[in-house]
Amino acid sequence: MGFLSDEERALLAPAETAAFAAPIPTQIVSSDEYLPPPQSAQQREVERRLKHLGAELAARHGLSRRRFFQTASGMATAFLAMNQVFGPLFEVSAAEAATPELADARAGGLSDQFIMDMHTHFLKDDTRINTFAEMRNAVGKAGWNKALAEKEQTKDDLKFDNYFKEVFLDSDTKVALISSAPSDVQQDWFLTNGQMAVARNEVNARLGARRMFSHFIITPGQPGWLEAIDEGIEVHKPDSWKGYTIGDNTHKDLSKYPWRLDDEKLMYPAYAKFVKSGIRNVCIHKGLFPPSAEKQFPNLRRYVDVSDVGKAAKDWPQLNFIIYHSGYRLGPPEAMMEAFDQTGRIEWVTDLAEVPHKYGVKNVYGDTGQIFAMTAVSQPRLAAAIMGQLVSGLGADHVVWGTDAVWTGAPQWQIEALRRLEIPEDMQRKYGMKPLGAADGPVKTAIFGGNSARLYHYNKSAELGGPNDRLPHMKAAYLEDGPAPSNLRYGYVMKG
Repeated sequence: MGFLSDEERALLAPAETAAFAAPIPTQIVSSDEYLPPPQSAQQREVERRLKHLGAELAARHGLSRRRFFQTASGMATAFLAMNQVFGPLFEVSAAEAATPELADARAGGLSDQFIMDMHTHFLKDDTRINTFAEMRNAVGKAGWNKALAEKEQTKDDLKFDNYFKEVFLDSDTKVALISSAPSDVQQDWFLTNGQMAVARNEVNARLGARRMFSHFIITPGQPGWLEAIDEGIEVHKPDSWKGYTIGDNTHKDLSKYPWRLDDEKLMYPAYAKFVKSGIRNVCIHKGLFPPSAEKQFPNLRRYVDVSDVGKAAKDWPQLNFIIYHSGYRLGPPEAMMEAFDQTGRIEWVTDLAEVPHKYGVKNVYGDTGQIFAMTAVSQPRLAAAIMGQLVSGLGADHVVWGTDAVWTGAPQWQIEALRRLEIPEDMQRKYGMKPLGAADGPVKTAIFGGNSARLYHYNKSAELGGPNDRLPHMKAAYLEDGPAPSNLRYGYVMKG
């Protein structure tokens, strides 16, 4: 599945076996949506330093390097190595890396931070999307069920049980939204709309609190798609809508129904249904369409940028348009960084950030899913620039947290990266960007959970922590038993 050719796939290796299992990735990991760039010289240097520091500090504390990298000090060491190579972008000290007590105290002090990850995935049980299984075929399964510890990796690791472990137990995530991707081939949806609703209901019942939300995927142009919305409202009661303007993202070569948000004839009847239903958050996959994809699928180009967002948002102020991946174009990170340094623009993130000013709207939001992960590990200055532009253009109250987990593994490393990231002072001065501030300061607090809580009318004080809320007890038992985050990423890396 996906659009990579056999020749392109021959260039790739499974991330689980080929990539260094560091606390943060040391090279970009992709699904088969796009060809990942090779590990850069800077990333190789981060990996070299991290191996050396990890071995030295692990020995000092009587741990294996692998076990050390599963600790809070191991995570701090990763960001220390990043700073040594890319400059002081992440808040971390050598003392934190070397002193487990300091690292544990910091991690413990932030563990209750409210985080809503409104962009997550797992695969249905009968999926025939085999590329993910091919990625994971030689590593022992990492699950809280210790009887499965030596189990060979299979598609199960991208299914529900491992998803629950990595999102809710191995990270500080408190609430998650389960999403999917549609296909013109019905059996190749990641999850059906019904399966997402069932997963949400079962998780919330299991945990005794509303900790999972779910999408309803719309398929504009497909036969019966408007009637499906009516059924979805009645039967599945989704928390928000999601659409892919590219049409079929899994089979781009077969995509028959690409569409635009500002198509009045096609889309506006659906928007009217959304408003009437009271379900007013519309999540839209945009970007992640590199020049190589444009060459292969030039017919889809006009559907994947953000040029259709402004008019739709202006015409429908009753709706919230949440743009997944913030429209990030996708290209070689070094080239994207160079382009920003020369022009001050990031394709198509800058375009999205300019929508509120150009159209006079306040109902457009930018999501960080996957783009924060890939830029933070390849060009952290670019990650800082993206965050700075989104906050400056959309507002700190219009940027929402998403990780695209579990494709990128447990989301904790991404949480730690944003907690520690700061926009360099020279970038702040040149572009008028404001600091992101402390890990638990107002900007990051809003991005991590406050903005999504407002969008989804979620009162965390009323929803969480009651006598029936089982997740705190479940996580406490998991931590007491000795957590073992795998530090695995699930995707492809370029062969060395």
